[in-house]
Amino acid sequence: MKKLVTLVSLMALAALVLSACGGGGSGADNLLDDIKARGYILVSTDPNYEPQSFLNTDGKRPADTACPSDALTTAEMQGFDVDVAIAVGEGLGVETCFATPNWDVITAGNWADSWDVSIGSMTITTARQQILDFSVPYYYTPAVIAVPADAEYASLDDLAGMALCVGASTTYEVWLDQGDMGIPESSIYAQPPAGITIVPLDTDQECAQALAAGREDFAGYVTSQTVVNANIAAGLPVKQLGKPVFSEDLAPSYDKASTLPTDSLRAAIDDIITGMHNDGTLTSLSIKWFEEDITMDPTQ
Repeated sequence: MKKLVTLVSLMALAALVLSACGGGGSGADNLLDDIKARGYILVSTDPNYEPQSFLNTDGKRPADTACPSDALTTAEMQGFDVDVAIAVGEGLGVETCFATPNWDVITAGNWADSWDVSIGSMTITTARQQILDFSVPYYYTPAVIAVPADAEYASLDDLAGMALCVGASTTYEVWLDQGDMGIPESSIYAQPPAGITIVPLDTDQECAQALAAGREDFAGYVTSQTVVNANIAAGLPVKQLGKPVFSEDLAPSYDKASTLPTDSLRAAIDDIITGMHNDGTLTSLSIKWFEEDITMDPTQ
């Protein structure tokens, strides 16, 4: 009986999710119109990926928000990705709300209409393009290896045979596993050290936090240079080892399995991001959060 009640509860919850986000509860025949009808866009992002996206512990949920009760508001999140998502919502004329599923759930596709778009520093890869659609990139980052600040490693080769931490289902994990990166060869600058053991955690930021807390089963972690710079600025005892190992084009993504077509939403967000590139908004946000402009395509 308990199983039956649980099943009924789950079905009811799924129905609520579908009606609230992308399931066509408004009667719209595309996701963009559905978003405008309900008055908010639900964006998936990482709550522990400073400075791109992280919780604002001082923020208070506004009483008049249109966001679902299980979503976070713009007052409760902050960071570069968050500001980009807010600008997207403003461009569409709706409120921006945030869902925070695990990264591997986002990259797996088949979101079951649980959120509308991911604006969470996702790298465009050929594998992901099989299940997700992408907007134009909004910024570009180099990937690096970080190690304890007092480590005596002089090069990547010194890490041969050791363990490195990565966020699960990230491009950093694919690089360490010597898999097909799905990015241009010109964007890959180095091969991983030989004989590496991979230690995956939910996010690469957790790797930095675990290392700083004294965890000793891995020698370092692979992540965006922006994250390492933020870790150092926050006082974590880490440093970048050597030069970047590859570069990433990061863009909003959309589920190909969405119940409602996403084409018009993607086109609208393409226009918003292109406008933010052209009017300097993205440059300003990049300098605000990274203290440098990383919104320009390095191949141009």
